[in-house]
Formats: sequence, C-alpha cells, structure tokens
Amino acid sequence: MNIIFLAKRANRAVSLNLGHGWSVTVMIAVFAVFPLLGVGAGYWLGVASQERQAVSQELRAELQRQREHIDRVANQAREDMKGLTVRLGQLQAQAVRLNALGRRLVEAGKLDKEEFDFSSLPAQGGPEGDPDQGRQMTPPDFLHALDQLASELSRRESQLRVIESLYMNRELLREVRPTGRPIRKGWISSYYGMRTDPFTGLQEFHKGMDFAGKPGSDIIAVASGVVTWAGDRYGYGLLVEISHGNGYITRYGHNKELLVKVGDIVSSGQAIARMGSSGRSTGPHVHFEVHYKGRVVNPGKYVLAKRR
Repeated sequence: MNIIFLAKRANRAVSLNLGHGWSVTVMIAVFAVFPLLGVGAGYWLGVASQERQAVSQELRAELQRQREHIDRVANQAREDMKGLTVRLGQLQAQAVRLNALGRRLVEAGKLDKEEFDFSSLPAQGGPEGDPDQGRQMTPPDFLHALDQLASELSRRESQLRVIESLYMNRELLREVRPTGRPIRKGWISSYYGMRTDPFTGLQEFHKGMDFAGKPGSDIIAVASGVVTWAGDRYGYGLLVEISHGNGYITRYGHNKELLVKVGDIVSSGQAIARMGSSGRSTGPHVHFEVHYKGRVVNPGKYVLAKRR
C-alpha cells in the first residue's frame, strides 16, 4: 500500500510504501480509533452541556431566591412603615387631646394664655454640644423613643384628666353651694335666730333672713339646682324651693309671682320670682332659708360669701 504526500514547497511527491500488515493496521486505526474519538467527544460535549444547564439552573434558582428575599424585605419595610404611620397618628391624636385639655384648664383656671400657650412649642435651648460625641438614632432606638413618648403622653393625659376632674368637681361644688344674697337690690329687714314675732309680739325663732325691697323686683337663685317646689305653702305664701345637691336646699318665700316650675333647672343668679308680700307677711320682702343635710342653718355666712 503506497501513501503519497505532496509537498508544495519541494514541488515533488513523497510516497510511503506500506506493506500488507501496515495497511491492515492503518485501516483498523482509521475505522476503530476515530469513532471512539467521536464518541468520546460527543460524551464530553454532552457532559459539558449538562453541567452548563445545571449551573444555569442553579443561577436561576439563586436569582429567584434573591428576588423572593428582596420582596420579603420590601414587604416588611412597607409593613413597618404602615406601623410607624399608625403609631405616629396615634401620638398626634394624643397630642391634640392634650392641647385641647390644656387649653380648657387654662381657660377654666383663668391662667395667663401667653404663659401657657399650647399652640406653640415650649421654649428650649442651651449651648451646642460636642458633635463628635453625638450619634445617629438607629431604628431600634427610634422605635424605643416612640414607645417612651407614647407612655409619657398617656401619663400626662391621665394626670391632666385627674386635675380637670378635681377642678370641675370643685367648680361644681362652688356652683351648687349657696352664695350671696337672693336679691339684686334691697336691704336686710330681719336676721336668723330669736326675734319678736311681728304678729304676736312673742319671742320666737326665725328660721331665715328677710330681705326687703321694691315690689316686683327680682328674686334670684343663690346657687344652681333643680326646683322642687313652686307654689303656695302655708306661712310662706308663694314659695320657691331649690335642691342644689350635696345636701343643700334653699327656700324663697312671700313672692308676688313665680317665674319657674317644679323640675326646672336653674343657674346661680337666675331670676326665679318677683318680690311680694304673700302669706304671713307685713310687707314686700323675701324670706330666705338655707337647709343643709335636712337641718335649717344660719344663711348669714352664705349671704356674706362672694358670688363668683
């Protein structure tokens, strides 16, 4: 078997003479080794392709995991932001209630509105600190500060409401406690205690104070309360009786005309009748009594008290 090689530079052909044995060997090599090489190459290419696919799938899976993690973080951030927004709204509502409560107390207590101005921030100041010693607030610090502020606002609101309740109760007691005279104009014509009865001339106990004045002038309530009697009563003539609560009852007798009826709610200083001389009376006046916890008491100390 001759194999001829052509050499382009030498311009001549070189032949290789193979014997019969060599020919068979070469043929076996050609038809046996080359297919094996092809199979090996195909196998390698297949394995490489599978590895590339596996790597690609792993990368895609990792990318999906990263996306899911980012979504979770984003959702958590949104939920945290919603929570902070709700918390901030609650704190703002508490601050509004505190400001309103503070303004009511300032007005009720007649305090200086400029000194207790709840519409502006409190005055604060001081020298500048060392910036190197300062630090930024971290999210946990911020949330802790919010919780502390909420607790402080709740405590302050509770304290102010207790003060308001005590103040209002005190004002209510002042409002229902008999104070001042039952007339606007006039004079005292008879005091509480023993006196000579103008009809019999005998010494008798006078249970109230008499205030004389112009007929038809106003008779006024000395405290707020509810009318429990409005009509004629033996000895008193036309009588108005008012229950003020807390044990106090006042009576206004000998009226010419009544301006209220049973069940009416009256306020301190309100006109409830017109001065007259009905009943057992010698002239136009009002017979004024004060009862405390079921007992008649001297109205003098209540008459002398200043009406607010």
